Amino acid sequence: MKPGIRIIGGRFRGRKIPVPDCPGLRPTTDRVRETLFNWLMPRMHEARCLDAFAGSGALGFEALSRGANAVVMLEKDAKAHASLQRVAETLKRPELQIIKTDTCIYLAEASTAFDIIFLDPPYHAGLLESCLAHIEKNRLLTAEGVLYVEAAAPLSPPAAFQVLREGRAGLSHYALWIWSR
Repeated sequence: MKPGIRIIGGRFRGRKIPVPDCPGLRPTTDRVRETLFNWLMPRMHEARCLDAFAGSGALGFEALSRGANAVVMLEKDAKAHASLQRVAETLKRPELQIIKTDTCIYLAEASTAFDIIFLDPPYHAGLLESCLAHIEKNRLLTAEGVLYVEAAAPLSPPAAFQVLREGRAGLSHYALWIWSR
């Protein structure tokens, strides 16, 4: 295990989350999460969230802590999935669902829309474009939904989306996108 992270706000504030030692796993930093959840605060209550590449669970557990109505976490790696399950067992929250799956396959087959989607794939895996295409094709964001995207390079949304907010911290570029009107 790598050093753990902590939930920074909400009902589970201060709770430690273990970070499994998995290739390419880099939890979203406290600083970026603080900024992100400040942006999301008016939208978080009662939101249905998807943490598409859950990894350590930093984003999904933070959303749950801050009042999301439902959180679905997707993780393909067996070690990371097991770690997420262990944390979920301690939280005992029925609104939390953790699925061991390939995110791209899940998004290609999904039909349920979310209010907030966290899309933070491994930086150099080349998955962002195909995931965005599935989200757009299957209309996986509600009409007023927001998409959080994090990558190693500056982000430019496809035509279906427009930038709501964006920032940079170290090597991470991150943004909130909404549907283009």
